[in-house]
Amino acid sequence: MENLDTPVLDDHLHLDPDAGRGLEAVRDFRRLGGTHLLVVNKPSWHLDVEAETGEEFRAVFDRTLDIVADADDLLPGRAWPVLGVHPGLISRLVDERGVSPDDARDLMCAGLDAAADYVEEGRALALKSGRPHYDVSDAVWDASNAVLRHALGLGADLGCAVQLHTEASEDLTEVASWAEKRGLPAHRVVKHYAGPALAGPTPSVMCRKEWLREVCETDTPFLMETDFVDDPDRPGAVMGPKTVPRRVRWLLEEGYDDAMRRAHVETPAHVYGIDTEATLTT
Repeated sequence: MENLDTPVLDDHLHLDPDAGRGLEAVRDFRRLGGTHLLVVNKPSWHLDVEAETGEEFRAVFDRTLDIVADADDLLPGRAWPVLGVHPGLISRLVDERGVSPDDARDLMCAGLDAAADYVEEGRALALKSGRPHYDVSDAVWDASNAVLRHALGLGADLGCAVQLHTEASEDLTEVASWAEKRGLPAHRVVKHYAGPALAGPTPSVMCRKEWLREVCETDTPFLMETDFVDDPDRPGAVMGPKTVPRRVRWLLEEGYDDAMRRAHVETPAHVYGIDTEATLTT
């Protein structure tokens, strides 16, 4: 297929190094015109890691780094790892393993500390954290927000972006203010699975056509993502790896050239400090 005249970045997807489509998904992305990927580690328990210490999350991070390195070799651009602890882990710990919310908080913060080491060493680009997108007890909610704030503090210390998995919302100004108070600029906080309108963090907009058209009509800095889960047990879940390049092609045909430059060149540089043009080989 003819290459697109712009870098094409999927801001948030997962690759399963063992059970999923893995590198074949990367090849699909590339064939359709995709050039750059931000690969987020899968939830730890999906890789059969039931961590009891922060250090035990490293098995998840190391497996992610391995497949990201392989993806990087396949792409005309780059693939970067985003590492962290999925906020849904707190429910698994509290509800299934009988861990107290405070102890779950401490374990998840320790896992984020381990992820931060990879960022500090230059082996990962950004951190991932958040809070449950479903109803939980007050104790679990408070513990989850403490984990989220810890991630924002680490991002401030490291000078890196933090991707967040949160409830659906058009207003996360409170979270952005937590980041600012810790020294992390609000634009370096990214809401994964965002809609077209969001106050506070930078939206990583899911590739629904109506959402993309809406955000392209604004001057808002934004990113595009699929949240491809690479789970053979959920083959139709979320969006496939071909989606971002397909949507970019469509939006360019619709005349949204400036918006595509914003999403795939300007915003990645502003949020992550990456140059999707200089890292692109033709």
